[in-house]
Amino acid sequence: MSERGLILAVIDGLRPAALEQAVAQGGAPTLARLMQEGVYVDDCVAAFPSVTPVCAATIATGVGPDQHRIPSMNWYHRTERRYVEYGSSFAAGRKQGIGRTLNDTVYSMNRDHLAPNVPTIFESLDDAGFRTAGTTYLIYRGRHRHEPASESRLARFATSTLFRDPVMGPRELFYADLFASRKTGCRSQLGMPGVRDRHSGCVGSYMVAEDLFDFLLLSLPDNDTWSHRHGPDAQVESVAVADRQLARMADAAGGVDALLDRYGVIVAADHGHTLVRERVDLLDAFGDWWVRTPRNSGEQVEEIAIGLAQRSAMLYILGAEDRHAAAERAAGDALRLRGVDLAVLLGDGEARVLRQGAELRFAPGGDLVDSQGLNCAVDGDRSVLGMTIADGRIASPDYPNALARIWSALNCPTAGDVILSAGPGAEFADWGGADHLGGGSHGSLHRSDSHGVLLWSGTGPYSRDSRSEWTIGNIAGIVRDHFGVGG
Repeated sequence: MSERGLILAVIDGLRPAALEQAVAQGGAPTLARLMQEGVYVDDCVAAFPSVTPVCAATIATGVGPDQHRIPSMNWYHRTERRYVEYGSSFAAGRKQGIGRTLNDTVYSMNRDHLAPNVPTIFESLDDAGFRTAGTTYLIYRGRHRHEPASESRLARFATSTLFRDPVMGPRELFYADLFASRKTGCRSQLGMPGVRDRHSGCVGSYMVAEDLFDFLLLSLPDNDTWSHRHGPDAQVESVAVADRQLARMADAAGGVDALLDRYGVIVAADHGHTLVRERVDLLDAFGDWWVRTPRNSGEQVEEIAIGLAQRSAMLYILGAEDRHAAAERAAGDALRLRGVDLAVLLGDGEARVLRQGAELRFAPGGDLVDSQGLNCAVDGDRSVLGMTIADGRIASPDYPNALARIWSALNCPTAGDVILSAGPGAEFADWGGADHLGGGSHGSLHRSDSHGVLLWSGTGPYSRDSRSEWTIGNIAGIVRDHFGVGG
């Protein structure tokens, strides 16, 4: 257990190449110092689907979607017979209903959808008596009750209309002006893009100056929004904005040296980003199905619900007599559409990975070992995942940690019967018809948007070589080990 506190800064969607370029150009001096002082991993693997809600839940809990139960950005709730939308776009939110989208994102994700028996890092540290804190992050569940805020006129309006209920969060919670455990003078304009990083930096510097936390999750999400709009190569500019917020905290401590004397620092991306060159209208593949829309009620025979989440999608089979056969047919229909790379589904005790004209099957157990040291049995066409096997060890460079990620995604209780991964450069248009053509996106199993940044200083292992492959699921373990607490 370290005597230092700990800061976990999550820079949404940060590509290793963008960080390295920003550092080389002098635009990220604080991050450069952390890289110099600590350990840098340039290929940390995201969860699958590699969209923010799934990845945020994995970072905050240390487990995959099979355990934390957050399946995607947009998914179908079988029990409530409706779509859940966490904010793919404003157009998608309008299609689902703005009020319901906001309620799902702010309240239900943590209160109802996140598995109650899986502790977050906030809950683990709260239970051990540490002072926890967090800025606006999708997964915030902790042991402390927070009433809606009323510090500003805008906050009073929002919390008197849509956001009236309290939440359970870390000891100190600052969430988009909706919840604020104390007055800091910092404003986020209800979490507007372009303002969120500055809000986090303002809160973080205040918290450092007043010595108000042992653990702080500092959320810096504007890099993701910037990259969606301007493309992954433009991240160099948004990385500089994020770096300035870390610099504000260092200044509040008396400089970077003083900050590192008081705190260990982890900087992580939840996923990567890749350029979108092709829009895929997935609904075009299902003209022979009765496709459930966000406005439908009731269910029909041969109905399918489609969760559209950027470079991933989920197909839910509803009302079919033979669900497995219907899932296989749906997967085949999807794969005939240009831009769809992979379809994965469960078979008889195994996972099936389909590409047009080819299939790979695998299951836990067996004589082969994957990149995380798990034993697997593999059969079929290994080229589907670009897989090689040498000395009993599996490698799949284009689809990192593929088998474990696929297995976890398919065994999530709220996931679809089929999960689709878009090909390089392709993205599924969402329910509002929005896409990021010409900008960046993520969600697939492919390395182009599955690799992100992970670096740490003053905490964690002394070398990246302590693991053969790092994933975002390892971050919670570093945090808990830092404080000497269990999960």
